[in-house]
Amino acid sequence: MFFHCDSFQFDLSRPLVMGILNVTPDSFSDGGLHSQRDAAVAHAHQLIAEGADIIDIGGESTRPGAAPVSVQQELDRVLPVIEKLQDFPVSIDTFKPEVMTAAIATGVCMVNDINALLDADAMKAVANSCVAVCLMHKRGNPQTMQMQPEYQDVVSEVCEFLHARILAAESAGIARSRIVIDPGFGFGKTLVHNLALLRELEKFKQLGVPILAGLSRKSMLGTLTGQDAAHRLSASVAAALIAVQRGANIVRVHDVKATVDALKIWNAINGEIQ
Repeated sequence: MFFHCDSFQFDLSRPLVMGILNVTPDSFSDGGLHSQRDAAVAHAHQLIAEGADIIDIGGESTRPGAAPVSVQQELDRVLPVIEKLQDFPVSIDTFKPEVMTAAIATGVCMVNDINALLDADAMKAVANSCVAVCLMHKRGNPQTMQMQPEYQDVVSEVCEFLHARILAAESAGIARSRIVIDPGFGFGKTLVHNLALLRELEKFKQLGVPILAGLSRKSMLGTLTGQDAAHRLSASVAAALIAVQRGANIVRVHDVKATVDALKIWNAINGEIQ
């Protein structure tokens, strides 16, 4: 399977590592660490050196309870960083059509949308380009999504939603080879829901597009281990490896080097080294 991201093409015979770069003051794990352009660019180069295949840049926190920011504020945070990373695959983590359009014009090869292109202008922004898109499932918004989320069957319901969004994207002219899906761990889900999605992640392969899993340092791992966000390295690597074992093609992580090292063992066991 190949994944097309504008001028970049990824062979998914091995799992990809997407490095997280939050250019924000309030992200749950690393807020404020890379909010200045030079610090953000330096961290991006560090993640690349550690083996990241894609850098995912976000200018607005979507953690539970996060306050929204204006379009201009988000643009001011992300565009100067994108401009400095022109030769590397960069994804923009945003749900705002205006930010998508500007980021695509500045050189990103992928849009990572927590709203799964439900906004018609967001759909148009991606369809009128050659970039890839990640369609994610969530319930509610960052201010409300963790207020007692309920499902009859979380795996089936998330799968049905993502299937519908794939069909909508294709109808808008976005080729299936440009689409990846994300079940949205922690976005309107309890611990039980998150564990069910991870346990049955392989069921999403029936949708016929690559699967992205974003579990890095999330609160579900803190609940299970008792560790705060700064001390969830081991749990994050374990979760990424389990996700890959159960069908994930891309893992979105803060700790690139540790994840890349773990996946080198996975790749060796699964035939990359004879």
